[in-house]
Amino acid sequence: MTDSPHINGASKGANLVLVVEDEALIREFVCELLVEEGWKTEGVESADHALVFLKQRSNEVGLLLTDILMPGSMNGAGLANFAAKTWPEIPIMIMSGHETPESSGVEIPVSFIRKPWTMGQLLDGVEKALATVPRSVS
Repeated sequence: MTDSPHINGASKGANLVLVVEDEALIREFVCELLVEEGWKTEGVESADHALVFLKQRSNEVGLLLTDILMPGSMNGAGLANFAAKTWPEIPIMIMSGHETPESSGVEIPVSFIRKPWTMGQLLDGVEKALATVPRSVS
C-alpha cells in the first residue's frame, strides 16, 4: 500500500482522482482500489457528470480517469479533449475494452490501459499518468 501518493494537479492539494465510468461495479471497484492505495476518489457515471464536477471542483482534481464508451452527450474521448483544453494541468488516463485513444478521437497524449486490466496494470497506469508533464493546449 502506498503511504502518501503525490498527485500533481491544478493546485496544491489537488489529490483527488475523478473516476468516470458508466458501469457501476467497475467504477466502485476502481474507487475502492485507489482509496486502499491512499488516494481520494470521486466516481461519476458519465462525461456530462464529470464536466459538472470539474467546473465546480477542478482545483481538487489531480487525475482524470475515464472510460471511452459511455452514454450521454459526450463520450470519454470528448471529455479528455475538452478537459485537456480547459484544465491542461490535470493529467488524463483512459481505459477501454473497445477503443483506443487514437481510434476514438483523443487529440492529446494520455495514459491508456485496455480492459480487462489487472490491479497492477491500473496502478501502473495511474503512476504513469501522474508522471506526465502538464501540456500546453491551444
